[in-house]
Amino acid sequence: MCGIAGEIAAAGHQPDVDAVARMTDAQTPRGPDGSGTWHHGRVALGHRRLKIIDLSDDARQPMVDDDLGLTVVFNGCIYNYHDLREELAGLGYRFFSHGDTEVIVKGWHAWGERLLDRLIGMFAFALTSHRSGEVVLVRDRLGIKPLYLHEQGSRIRFASTLQALLAAGGVSNDIDDIALHHYLSFHSVVPAPRTILSDVRRLPPATILRVAPDGSRTERRFWDVDYDAPPPATDMSPRDWEDAVLESLRLAVERRQVADVPVGVLLSGGLDSSLITGLLAEGGQRGLQTFSIGFESHGQIEGDEFKYSDVIAERFETDHHQLRIATDDLPGALARAIGAMSEPMVSHDVVAFYLLSEEVAKHVKVVQSGQGADEVFAGYRWYPPLAQVEGLGLDEYAEVFFDRDHAGVNALLEPSHHLDHDVSREYARAHFDAPGASRAVDRALRLDTRVMLVDDPVKRVDNMTMSHGLEARVPFLDHELVELAAACPAELKLAQDGKGVLKEAARRVIPAEVIDRPKGYFPVPALSHLEGPVLDLVAETLRSPRARARGLYRADAVDALLADPNGSLTPLKGNPLWQVALLELWLQEHGL
Repeated sequence: MCGIAGEIAAAGHQPDVDAVARMTDAQTPRGPDGSGTWHHGRVALGHRRLKIIDLSDDARQPMVDDDLGLTVVFNGCIYNYHDLREELAGLGYRFFSHGDTEVIVKGWHAWGERLLDRLIGMFAFALTSHRSGEVVLVRDRLGIKPLYLHEQGSRIRFASTLQALLAAGGVSNDIDDIALHHYLSFHSVVPAPRTILSDVRRLPPATILRVAPDGSRTERRFWDVDYDAPPPATDMSPRDWEDAVLESLRLAVERRQVADVPVGVLLSGGLDSSLITGLLAEGGQRGLQTFSIGFESHGQIEGDEFKYSDVIAERFETDHHQLRIATDDLPGALARAIGAMSEPMVSHDVVAFYLLSEEVAKHVKVVQSGQGADEVFAGYRWYPPLAQVEGLGLDEYAEVFFDRDHAGVNALLEPSHHLDHDVSREYARAHFDAPGASRAVDRALRLDTRVMLVDDPVKRVDNMTMSHGLEARVPFLDHELVELAAACPAELKLAQDGKGVLKEAARRVIPAEVIDRPKGYFPVPALSHLEGPVLDLVAETLRSPRARARGLYRADAVDALLADPNGSLTPLKGNPLWQVALLELWLQEHGL
């Protein structure tokens, strides 16, 4: 797990090595254990290292293989690297390290793009050929690892964070109005390849981008989920599906234990992280370190779920750590969390993840976390009604998921940022219309797994953990488990108010009181119910000269929100004022 950076210069030009060094240095928190740069011809690469697998300098990056004429920078973890290494050794390849990075180099030389079908893990990497000068940029199937791009002329820069591209210089402050519409309408999700900045793009998940020496490029999606795919066996009973899900998750959890350092668990007390903890204990883990966080209650909103995490910690005898945060500590932590965001992230639990990661990093360098289960196993409340929809299902989905309609977006924005049509609705329609999901509920699950999951919870976890040099692994996003869940009948997933098949499987591992509890999350009451110092910060930011000069929001619309800061919520119970303020806070924090 690391931070990568690089520049691909136009044909006949040299890369700006100093800019690559600045991008690399800007990612020091992602990789505090080492750094390196390399350049050859028109390509320069940079890397910050977090030592997880093969702690020796043999695994340092950029990793140069002069015999094969290839150099790579890699962020992530290949969980099946032992098996691939053995297979490649059988083909005659000799290894000089004992980590997973070298498997990518040798594997690409042996199999080319077919290597991607063999990789099990999370990854973003850039690989270049010394002879041809071609550069390949790749992002993993479910977008767990980020990769940002900035093009200027024929030059391409890339990095694991948007902040790194800003450090290199030359990035415009201009807002992408389509991305802004998505942010304010599509539940603050800005789908790849866009970001809120018009100058910065992201490589979409499951995508390979090849940049030829002459600057021409090809882009291909190498994996997708088919919700109409047949099940592993045609006569599977509900019990068979539970067996299959439990076995697949057990394997996913086991895979994510590969490391040369201890691996802990972020234990929220919910079903997902509790099940991960239980499976690790079932597999023989003793003295497992688990971590939970809680906040002060506000507005009759409970601020912690320790009573559930304590049940699991006691049941499986983990080395459990509780972190309690006072409301007065939030404003300072909020500023630091916003600084760690590569993009604006509205979810309240961003601050929880930031503070939890800060504490966890004092104890371990790797954790497993439960993100993804709700999208993969239909845990959200908008899925069950879609199971009864005969038509496309977009109207029903939008009614629950979208924060504002097109008119509502324009009512909030200054006319200079208005769009003449509903781009967010069009985006969702294109996904709902695509083949591979014949039922409305499956269309929603596919969109949420391919887009919302990637650009909300997954991005949130990566940014907050890596800001403290902590690697988070997400077994529910094992691509084989995701494929199995997609093939599972929707009725089994939707049972028991969502995640039914997972809940039934979990009953064999963890206590029922955790499985049947009300659905929870990392609660941060002081952000969902704005008051006190946080509300003061919001008001000061939105009324600041910088905000007024930016001219994003109509002054009367902002004043109306500030006059009644908790008076209305979005369909998904978000605070519209916080959403508006967070974008401005992010822009100011990053000097934009």
